[in-house]
Amino acid sequence: MSSGLGLENLVDQTISVITNDGRNIVGILKGFDQATNIILDESHERVYSTKEGVQQLVLGLYIIRGDNIIVGEIDEELDASLDLSLLRAHPLKPVIH
Repeated sequence: MSSGLGLENLVDQTISVITNDGRNIVGILKGFDQATNIILDESHERVYSTKEGVQQLVLGLYIIRGDNIIVGEIDEELDASLDLSLLRAHPLKPVIH
């Protein structure tokens, strides 16, 4: 399995995926294909709000189509030290084509 995106280096690591509809999904990358469709395990969606802390919706094993995503690496130590209940942010807006 080869990809110019370097995803093979992120397998079994925690990543963040932002979708074109403004969702932020965090999980462990278990696999991907040539179309950048990805499989995440132990995943959850982080829902941001300006009024309350970040909500985390448990998704579990999750497959995301690769045609409308951005994948980012997460510093697990730094991420674990964040208190998401205190974090306030505007929700991400969908990408408009």
